[in-house]
Amino acid sequence: MNLTNYSFLNVLIMYTTYHFLSAQELSTEILDAIKAKFKSKPITIIVKENEEDEIELTNEMKSILDHRLKEDDATYLTLNESMDRLKNKYGL
Repeated sequence: MNLTNYSFLNVLIMYTTYHFLSAQELSTEILDAIKAKFKSKPITIIVKENEEDEIELTNEMKSILDHRLKEDDATYLTLNESMDRLKNKYGL
C-alpha cells in the first residue's frame, strides 16, 4: 500500500491516494484510518482499476531519474545493463 497526502496551502482540501497491489489488501483498518483522518467531513471515494503498465512516480522516483539523466555519457549504462546488475545484486 502506498499513501500520498496533499494539503494545499491554506485551502481546506485534503487529497489522499491509497495504492493497492490487489483488492484483497482492503481491510476494515483502511476504512477506520479514513474515518479517523477525515472525521465528519464529507468525502468522495473513487475506485479505479489500474492498467498493468500504469505507474505513478513519486517525487523521490522523479528525483532519482533526473539525477540519472545528468550522468556522464562515458559511464552510462543501458537499461539492459542496469537490469542485469539489479538482477545479480537483488535477485530481481
